[in-house]
Amino acid sequence: MKRFIYLISPNKINAAFYSALENVLASKRVSYFQLRLKNYPKNKILKIGKLIKDITNRHKVKLIINDNPYIAKEIGAAGCHIGQSDTSFRKTNKILKRKIIGITCHGSEKLVTRAIKNKVNYIAIGSFFKSKLKPDAKKAKIKLIKETRKKTKIPIVVIGGITNKNYKKLISLGANYIAISSYIWNNPTLKPEKAIRKFN
Repeated sequence: MKRFIYLISPNKINAAFYSALENVLASKRVSYFQLRLKNYPKNKILKIGKLIKDITNRHKVKLIINDNPYIAKEIGAAGCHIGQSDTSFRKTNKILKRKIIGITCHGSEKLVTRAIKNKVNYIAIGSFFKSKLKPDAKKAKIKLIKETRKKTKIPIVVIGGITNKNYKKLISLGANYIAISSYIWNNPTLKPEKAIRKFN
C-alpha cells in the first residue's frame, strides 16, 4: 500500500481521538501526520503531541508540528510545517537542524521558487477546492502542480477541500501527497477509519 496521504489533525482533540487515529494510521496510507492546533496553549500541545508521537511511531508515520519549530524540537517530532507568516525557513532550519521542513506556498509561483531555492523538504500548494479547514483560502490554479513538478523533484503536497472524488487528478498532475483533514475527521457519513480507506 502506497503511503500518499498527508493527514492533518482536527482543530480540537478529544479523548476519543487517539483510538480513532490509531485505526486511521493502521490503514497504511498515511505518510505524514500534522498536528495543527491553532488555539491551544503550548503546554497542552506538548502533552497532546507526546501522546500522538507514540501512535505515529508505532505506525511509522512522520509527525509534523504546525507553525512552531520549538514545540517540534521539544516533542522530538520528525519536523515542522511553516506558513508564510510563521518563523522563517532559515530560523526553523537552525532550530531543527536537518529535520523535515515543509512550507505553504498557497497558489504562488514566486513562493514555490523561493521554497525550491531554500531546499525545503516538501512544498505545499493550494487551496484547490472549497475547504472547511480554511474557508477563506484563495484558490490555486491546478496548472501550478504541473509547473512545479517540471522545476523540481522536491515532493509536492496538495491541499484544500480534497475528497475521495477529486484527488486522482491532482496526483496525475504530479502531486506526491494529498493533504486531508475534514473528509476524515468531520465526515457526516463515514467514521475516520472508513473514510481513509476511500483513498487508493
